[in-house]
Amino acid sequence: MSLFDSIPLQSERVHKDAQSPLADRMRPRSLDEFIGQEHIIGPDKPLRAQIESGHLTSLILWGPPGSGKTTLARLIAQQSKSHFLPFSAVLSGIKEIKAVMADAEKMRRLGRKTVLFIDEIHRFNKAQQDAFLPYVERGDIVLIGATTENPSFEVVSALLSRTKVYWLRALETSEVVELLKRALADPERGLGDRHLKIDPKLLEEIAIASSGDARAALNTLEIAAERAQLGVIEPQAVADALQRKVLLYDKSGEEHYNLISALHKSVRSSDADAALYWLGRMMKAGEDRLYIARRLIRMAIEDIGLSDPRAVEQAIACMETVHFLGMPEGDQALAQLTIYLALAPKSEAAYQALNKVNAIIESTVAVPVPLHLRNAPTPLMREMGYTKGYRHAHAEPDAVTDMPCLPDSLRGAVFYEPTNRGFEEKLRERLEWLNKKRGKESGINAE
Repeated sequence: MSLFDSIPLQSERVHKDAQSPLADRMRPRSLDEFIGQEHIIGPDKPLRAQIESGHLTSLILWGPPGSGKTTLARLIAQQSKSHFLPFSAVLSGIKEIKAVMADAEKMRRLGRKTVLFIDEIHRFNKAQQDAFLPYVERGDIVLIGATTENPSFEVVSALLSRTKVYWLRALETSEVVELLKRALADPERGLGDRHLKIDPKLLEEIAIASSGDARAALNTLEIAAERAQLGVIEPQAVADALQRKVLLYDKSGEEHYNLISALHKSVRSSDADAALYWLGRMMKAGEDRLYIARRLIRMAIEDIGLSDPRAVEQAIACMETVHFLGMPEGDQALAQLTIYLALAPKSEAAYQALNKVNAIIESTVAVPVPLHLRNAPTPLMREMGYTKGYRHAHAEPDAVTDMPCLPDSLRGAVFYEPTNRGFEEKLRERLEWLNKKRGKESGINAE
């Protein structure tokens, strides 16, 4: 028996198993039934044109769970009259890959194209991904990989260069509602034969809770339908089926970085409400609270700096509070700090000052420390001129000297340029006074 014999296309399943999940039974049977992803399979869009022309090339479908990656791969195989072979990156290794590829090569010689669908392709290691390359290049297979992770990081460059990446977005709430209505109305594959009634607001509640995941929404509807009384799906049945809102989040994946980026940029933009929202999303999804605290400390240093020196103090205190109290009490400390940082005056002057210093160090010779700034613990060092010319600031009026402290080659360099926001305005005034006292021109750029 060939590996292909037991994998019929959805269109070939005349009678679907009534016991299979609703989400499986309601898979679209054609592109016209497919909901969402208009940006790639709408009229005249690139992937649709490729499918309808029959000129298939290997591709990667990148998108969140329940966005239609598997269904779309099946429809591509169906439209091109190809064998559809699903392959799990979780359950398969090099041995299985070679066996499947041998069958695919035989089918090609018989004039039959094979669409090899690899679910969770990002779980294959480099050697496993490389094993597909010769078969893709020879045209033995049309490879369709599905991944929830950014292919730029998770798919080897050699394979990535031989495939076209299509990004699938999470479904809109209205699109999920439409799928739920179809399932309720379809008497053959869905729940239509039961003539169930449900408040449209509950359908929208299910759609919102699914976070754009069609599979999760249909599963919820199926569970709620089982609890229907007298043909009516009540709010309590939906609440029981939902239990906990589905949140798209992977603490080791891209969404982890997307959310912390959104939190950071909202704080930087002084938008407290947006910052609280992204913070709440991360906490609800189970993010490590101390990780969040560490990132908030970084924001206090990088984006607020000396415009409010207390920001770092508040951030460190928050981290200690989170560590001491744990969850859920520590969450309030994180929320409080997020609001404080978002509303604090912003300055990256100190952050940029260090960047300028590092750039100078990288691009110039490491000159010796001037003699007058060196200590002279031995007579020989004093004879060599160590400490000669040094002026003790506390012995000078206002504790200010005009003694140069930079090497001659960097004399006059300006690294720290304070803003006129928050406490940094006072620092700016102080710096201008010091420069005047030393007889120097201020190197500060006005904002």
